[in-house]
Amino acid sequence: MGFFGKLFEKKNCDICGGEIGLLGNRKLEDGNLCKECAKKLSPWFSERRQSTVEEIRSQLEYREANQAAVEAFHVTRTLGLDTKVLLDEDAGKFMVTSARRWQEANPDVLDFSQVTGCDVDVEESKSEEKRELPDGKEVSYNPPRYHYSYEFWVNIHVNSPWFDRMRFRLGNDVEVDTAATRLGTTVNPRQNVEYQERERLANEIRTALTQVRRQVRKQAEEAAAPKQAVTCPWCGATTTPDESGRCEYCGGSVRN
Repeated sequence: MGFFGKLFEKKNCDICGGEIGLLGNRKLEDGNLCKECAKKLSPWFSERRQSTVEEIRSQLEYREANQAAVEAFHVTRTLGLDTKVLLDEDAGKFMVTSARRWQEANPDVLDFSQVTGCDVDVEESKSEEKRELPDGKEVSYNPPRYHYSYEFWVNIHVNSPWFDRMRFRLGNDVEVDTAATRLGTTVNPRQNVEYQERERLANEIRTALTQVRRQVRKQAEEAAAPKQAVTCPWCGATTTPDESGRCEYCGGSVRN
């Protein structure tokens, strides 16, 4: 079969079995995936072409189970702009989504303990603004004028079987126009009010996720630490405190 024969060859999705249209095939390592099944994959997943049919099936099972986690999610804190980080501090979970009706979008719900790090990338573009002379020639202003554009990107690094990073843009570009003073003082575009506000928002997300990560890991370490017997100050018994730090005999608090 020639090239065009293979191009127009009828294909079926190895997940749902449905027929795949001419432009609807999403290639897998060992099979084919229709665009409807592909839409159900995590938006943070980028290894489709290197994934097997069985791996895709496993992820779609996870995504179906994730819908229940979304339904149980209770937002206690919201961070970000267009794309938001939603926290459920009571359950120790979070999600990242740009959907207004996120209950229907099925965003991935992750535990705080899955966060391995969070950092912010600021990408700067700089161009000089020039004026045009009557002959059409462009020359610099005196003092020079510059246009800066900044993109803020948040990277949340996670421990997940399906992806290891959630990277999203924090709002639109920050645009700053500056001109050096006639005394030669350089204007710092990063002192711009809008730039500093965007930086504050980015740091707020980073701080929140790194704090909850430390808190969860501390709790896990404390839970894993061997418990020591102490003398209860209330009943005098030698006791191993329960998880709430109370005597196993009289129920009194034995925490310092």
